[in-house]
Amino acid sequence: MKSNPSTTGEWAVEALGLVKQFGDNRAVDGVDLNVRAGSIYGVLGPNGAGKTTTIRMLATLLRPDAGEARIFGVDVMRKPQQVRQLIGVTGQYASVDESLSATENLVIFSRLLGLGRAESRRRAAELLEEFGLTEAAKRPLKNFSGGMRRRLDLAASLISQPPLLFLDEPTTGLDPRTRAQMWDTIRRLVKNGSTVLLTTQYLDEADQLADRIAVIDRGRVVAEGTGDELKASVGSSSLHLRVTDPGQITTARETVERVLQARSSVTAEAGRITAPMAEAGQVTDLLIALRGAGVNLAEISVQKPTLDEVFLTITGSGPGAPSPDAPAGNERMEARNA
Repeated sequence: MKSNPSTTGEWAVEALGLVKQFGDNRAVDGVDLNVRAGSIYGVLGPNGAGKTTTIRMLATLLRPDAGEARIFGVDVMRKPQQVRQLIGVTGQYASVDESLSATENLVIFSRLLGLGRAESRRRAAELLEEFGLTEAAKRPLKNFSGGMRRRLDLAASLISQPPLLFLDEPTTGLDPRTRAQMWDTIRRLVKNGSTVLLTTQYLDEADQLADRIAVIDRGRVVAEGTGDELKASVGSSSLHLRVTDPGQITTARETVERVLQARSSVTAEAGRITAPMAEAGQVTDLLIALRGAGVNLAEISVQKPTLDEVFLTITGSGPGAPSPDAPAGNERMEARNA
């Protein structure tokens, strides 16, 4: 990737106190973000949390009501045209016409970005090869699978070789194999010098890809750090237990919270309780308390916390659950907040 004199600083994204109001709803309420150049940064949040609105402000698609933001040191509000030269943004689908081929669509995008005819065709061929779409280059987009469309979408965002990429849920709806291929592509982009700001509804995706993760809930960043730091914030261990009699779930949960002094959660599977533990040794006290309460266990285990459990602990609800007062239609699904 060609070096850009505007991208030599330490920070690809700097945002301070971003605010966006829609009527009576304060969708973004003072968001701060710092994304180091050359990294993958994950942004997670529930429906209506403010994640997509934040990304749209950083990408110059929405003007903030308050706060400031810079992309490689360039002010987003004062110099939006210059910022747009530094970023690539994935949309829903990369197509101008469903009846046109992948090559034709990429050539059109290239021409719109100012590339000459020959350069546009060369760039389209390079990107199709990079994303494993050469064999489908002449196929109309209407005949593409979901995975192929996602790869073409990402290819289109790379036509101008931007140093910063905003990837909005790039693997949603893909099968596991295609997701893994996309992950490899994203890692390769960063290895070649790009910076990626990734939004995703898959917690494992953020865990696998992101160097750092910001969790947005009700318009604010409620947690930020590496995956390991976020997990450590809810305890060094995570308790998982299942009771024999579902009728004892309330008693078991009250006992767990009293002994561990932590909030627990009940998963969709009947009778399964999860809670953070400050140290694994607490399990002995818990077993004694559960026996004293007459609770019979079907199974119990202590594991390292997952990002899902971090989200449950911080927000009190599971992945995909909407925030209270979330405005309908204002935000796309955003990974359940941490």
